[in-house]
Amino acid sequence: MVEICSIGGYDEVGKNSTAIKIGEEVYLLDLGLHLENYVKFTEDEEIVSINPKDLINAGAVPDISRINDWKDRLKMILPTHAHLDHIGAIPYLASSLKAPIMGTPFTTEVLNSILTDDKIKINNRLRSLSANSSFKASDNVTVEFIHATHSTPHTVMIALHTKEGIIVYANDFKFDLFPTLGKKPNFKRLEELGKTGKVIALICDSTYAEEPRKMPSESVAKQMLMETMLGTDSRNKHVIVTTFSSHIARLNSIVEFGQKMKRKIVFMGRSLAKYTKAAENAGIANFSSNVEILKYSGQIKRKLNKIDKERGKYLLVVTGHQGEPKSTLSKMTNHELKFNFMPEDHVIFSCKVIPTPTNIENRQRLENDLRKYNVRIFRDIHQSGHAAREDLRDLINLLKPKNIIPAHGDYSKTSALASLAEEMGYRKGQNVFVVKNGDRTRI
Repeated sequence: MVEICSIGGYDEVGKNSTAIKIGEEVYLLDLGLHLENYVKFTEDEEIVSINPKDLINAGAVPDISRINDWKDRLKMILPTHAHLDHIGAIPYLASSLKAPIMGTPFTTEVLNSILTDDKIKINNRLRSLSANSSFKASDNVTVEFIHATHSTPHTVMIALHTKEGIIVYANDFKFDLFPTLGKKPNFKRLEELGKTGKVIALICDSTYAEEPRKMPSESVAKQMLMETMLGTDSRNKHVIVTTFSSHIARLNSIVEFGQKMKRKIVFMGRSLAKYTKAAENAGIANFSSNVEILKYSGQIKRKLNKIDKERGKYLLVVTGHQGEPKSTLSKMTNHELKFNFMPEDHVIFSCKVIPTPTNIENRQRLENDLRKYNVRIFRDIHQSGHAAREDLRDLINLLKPKNIIPAHGDYSKTSALASLAEEMGYRKGQNVFVVKNGDRTRI
C-alpha cells in the first residue's frame, strides 16, 4: 500500500514537503521554507541559534511532527531543486530526521553553501544524483530523477518506482521548449512512463493552474531583457538590474547584454554570491571570468563610491527584486550605501512581485522611494518558471496517472488543478484529491 502525507505546501505557496510511505519505507520529498513567515521570524535573530520548534510554530517550516510515527522508517530526503521553498528547511530539520539527502549537483552545492555561510552543521549524508539518472534506494524502491525546466538549474521531477506502481512528484516545473540554459524537459521519458500504465499517482504543481495558457519560454524573457537593456538609450546613466539570485539562466542573459553594452559588470549581494558560486562549482556557469562579485556591505560600499564617479561605465546587478529592506537595492535607495541616483537612471526589475502582503508592501515602498529620484523603472521583465493550465494538461496526458494530488498552492490553486483533472475525466474525491497540510491519502 502507498500512503501520502501532505506535510506542507498544500494550504499555501511555500514550505513544500511531502512524505510517501511505500510498505514499510518512507521517502521525504522537499523540505522548504515559507519565506514570508521565515523573514518575519528571523529578522532580528542569529540564524544558527534558532530552535526548529519555534520555526514550526511560526509557520516558517513544515510541521514534521505530522510524520512522527513514520520517522523511524525514513529512508531518504529528496529535494527537487534549489529554491528555498523546497530546500530551505533542511538546515533546521534534517538532523532530527536521520536520513541521507540526495539532490541534483546544483541543489546540493546551494545547500552546502547555505550550511557553510550560516555555520550550521547537519548529521545527514549529502549525495548528488544527476538528472535523468536512477538510484536503487532499497530492494523495493528505485528513485529516478527526470530532467525538467524551471527558473533554477538542475530541477527534476522525481519518480518513485515501487512494486505497487510509479509515483511521480512534479513540484515546480515548466515545459520550456526553448530554454536558454540546459536542455528541454525529458518528454520522452515522461511519455515512456505513461505508456507503462503504472503511474498510480501524480503529485503536481498547481501554482498557475488557473491560467488558461502555456507558460512562455525563458527565451521570451531574454528577448524582453534585450529590448530593455539594448533598446533604450543609457549613455551616461547608471543601469541597475535586479532579479532572482537563483535564476542562473536569467543572470547569464543579463551578463551577455551587459557585455554588449560595453559595461563593466558587478554582482552585489550575499545571495547572488552564494548562487553564482554554486553554479560554478556545479559546472553550469562561469561568472567569475566576466563579473566582479561582491558579497559584503563594506565591499559594496567602496565599489559604489567609485562607480558613482564613473557614470555610464557599469552594469550593476543587485539583490532586492522584492523590495527586501536589507537588500542591496534598498540600501542604495535609502542612502545606507551612499549611492547617488540621477534623473533617468535605469532600474530594471527582471521579476514579478511575489503576491504576498509583505512583498507587495516592500516593493511599493521601494518603487516610491526610487521615483523620488525620477529614475526610469522597468517592471515585470520576466516569465515564470511554473507550468500554466495547458502545460499541466500536457503532463497529465503524457503520464496518464491513475490518481492526481494537486500541490504547491492554497485551495484556489489546488482546486483549479482539480477542475482541470475533472475536465479530463477524473472525479474529485475518487481519483483526484484536494488535500490540506497534514492529510494522509491512501492510493
